[in-house]
Parts: sequence; structure tokens; C-alpha cells
Amino acid sequence: MRTLQYKVIKTLEQYKLYCDRLEEIVMIKKKSKEDQDTIELLTLLIEKWDQEHNTFSEADPIELLNYLMRENKLKAVNLAATLEISKSLLSDILNYRRGLSREVIRKLADHFKVAQELFNKPYKLKSPVNSHLKNAGIMNTRKMIPARM
Repeated sequence: MRTLQYKVIKTLEQYKLYCDRLEEIVMIKKKSKEDQDTIELLTLLIEKWDQEHNTFSEADPIELLNYLMRENKLKAVNLAATLEISKSLLSDILNYRRGLSREVIRKLADHFKVAQELFNKPYKLKSPVNSHLKNAGIMNTRKMIPARM
């Protein structure tokens, strides 16, 4: 009888190992049928673990981002480069002064291997201009343009 290569995840160490393995296989340019099957299987096992062990759904997107940065020992400077955004924009996001754009949400979800929905939730901004908004995605973008005479 053949031993299974992958089993239901039972430890954090096993979870991290499977995440690393999944990332390796995804990076292969020409994937075989076996690679595709392995990607599907690892994705299912990782998602099952996430559903059972993560309480991310309770955190606001910025709390989640801070947690993921700590867990991955990732500095804001490095994350800004990965997301292809400025350090000041990331600082504004982390300090609740700016909301997350769709593009940034997509890049965060891809980078941290989590569902986009975790970053696409309403949260309160601290910016005086936008502080009345409950949803950071709806920001005041109007500019006062003087009328020409």
C-alpha cells in the first residue's frame, strides 16, 4: 500500500510546509497534470486549516494586515515595494488615514495567500476629511477647482 504524500494538516509546522510547497509548485512555468492536482489538493488542505484556525474574519483589514506583517516578519518598506506602492501610502493605510484600493486588496490577498474578502471590509478612517465615513472604500475625492473668469 502506498503512503499518501499529503495528509490533513494537523500542526502549524505542517501548514507552513504545505504553504511553501504550494508556492513552489505555483511558480513552475510548465505544470504537469500531477502538479495541477497537487495545487488543487494543497489548496483544499490549506483552506480547511485556515477555516478552522484563523479568526481573521473578526479583525478589521488593517489589524489583519499588521498581524500578517508581524507573522511574516515583513517591514512596511518591503511590503510597499512588493505591492508597488509608495511607503507614504502604505503608512497612511496602516495609520487609518487612507483606504485600501481594489488593486492593493488584490495584491495583499495574493501575497499573503488569503481571501480578498478579508481586506475588503468596511473600517473607520482617522483622517479628518474622511472620518465621517464608515467604509474606507468611499473616500472624499472631490477637489475644489476655482472657476475661470
